[in-house]
Amino acid sequence: MRNASLLAKTGRLVTNSSRFKRGGQRNERLPFIPPEDWYEPESSDIRASGFEIVVQPPGEGYQHVLTADEIRHRLAQLPGSMIEPLEFVQLSRMTRKKRSFPCYGMQWGSTLYLYPIEEGRAEYFNGPPKPSQYNEARMYGGKWDQKSDGTWKLNWSEQAIKDFYLNNILLHELGHLLDTRNSRYIDRERYAEWFAIRHGYLPSRNRFLKKTVRRRHHSK
Repeated sequence: MRNASLLAKTGRLVTNSSRFKRGGQRNERLPFIPPEDWYEPESSDIRASGFEIVVQPPGEGYQHVLTADEIRHRLAQLPGSMIEPLEFVQLSRMTRKKRSFPCYGMQWGSTLYLYPIEEGRAEYFNGPPKPSQYNEARMYGGKWDQKSDGTWKLNWSEQAIKDFYLNNILLHELGHLLDTRNSRYIDRERYAEWFAIRHGYLPSRNRFLKKTVRRRHHSK
């Protein structure tokens, strides 16, 4: 994750790519340093079925995007085999230290961590987003606005940011958890991105189109 060192009066000004970094340490051979509360994995014989959701206070000026019920409902739409390795989902608090390494979500061990977003759902960037970042946010309803001073603002509606977390961030991190084949950082990211598109973005769009067709049919 890249360091974010500047603050803006109207919101947090971050580097042009830091918020889009996901996952854990790039080099998994480095000594283990828990970036979050660490939950010791339990064997399937010991732990009860299902996963636990831990909700921490989001922190001053921040809000959690999802509720525990929304997370459970979304994950329940997946095959049970995909959820079996998952033990915890934590809605993490934002701290001063974490503001220096901002990201939306992370996977470590058998736990997925989801981070809060600024109240008002506006994010500020000190340079233009990369094409992949620009397009990814737009796919889920995020609206970019270029300022005259060269900074960029990313606005989220409540519906758009929930869609982004439910059908991208949550599924991306779950993809990391399920990826037992790849070891290189770039390969793990590619797999997680594919997983989120395959099991998050595409099914959610298909459900939306079906609802739209039904409404149009009933309106005749």
